[in-house]
Amino acid sequence: MSMPKLFSMPRLFRKTLFGVFFLFGVIGVSTSLLSIYAVDTHLSKEYEANSKGIAKTIADASVNILLNSNLTALQSLIDQFIEIQGVSYIYITSETGEILAHTFVPGIPEEIKAGDVNSTTTVERSLPGMGDFIEVGSPILAGVAGTVRIGMDTGLIALKIQRAIGQQIYLICIIFVVGVFAAIWFVNYAAKPVDGLLNFAVGLAREQSSDGAKSQELLARNDEAGDLARLFLHFSRPTDGHGKGPQSGPDRSKE
Repeated sequence: MSMPKLFSMPRLFRKTLFGVFFLFGVIGVSTSLLSIYAVDTHLSKEYEANSKGIAKTIADASVNILLNSNLTALQSLIDQFIEIQGVSYIYITSETGEILAHTFVPGIPEEIKAGDVNSTTTVERSLPGMGDFIEVGSPILAGVAGTVRIGMDTGLIALKIQRAIGQQIYLICIIFVVGVFAAIWFVNYAAKPVDGLLNFAVGLAREQSSDGAKSQELLARNDEAGDLARLFLHFSRPTDGHGKGPQSGPDRSKE
């Protein structure tokens, strides 16, 4: 449907059409924002739960290693878990706060050293040159033997959110485009009788013939457009001079 066809419809329906466009836009934007929030919340909680599970696994597996003071085996243990997708770094501290093993290269960031290394609360960290992370912890022997801390890359979470939201946005865009064209068609369909009625009224005002096929079709309608067309036709006929409707033949009742 061309743009001239769109803007040739009555102004009343044109405003209605733009109202439909605005409504589609509000629905699309609000749905997208809600989807982003829901997916972000769900994936963040899932990543946090998975990282806590990994930290607990390492904590359980490192008990005997720490009791035997085998730091080489402890380092080998955490190096295996660093291969898991999303795990960016792991470090293990003793009960005194000393970092016994870690996966930082080339060294431990100052932000890690300055923090509470024995804490098991979940924190968000931003490490220069490395990125943003969600860090979780798990105690070893209830904290008596130390703590395991794991940092999960939030960039990977953002990438997964982008992929999930991208599919939803793609579907919303398709629905929006189809809805726009459907709205244009329906509004034009609804405006067609009004346009015909306007042309019919203009023809009557110019005292042009109204016996065309379109006029007859309009007069035969049983909706408001047909009612108005018949009313216009009624008032367009000559009156008797007293405003009492169409003029009839001479009154012969008195003869």
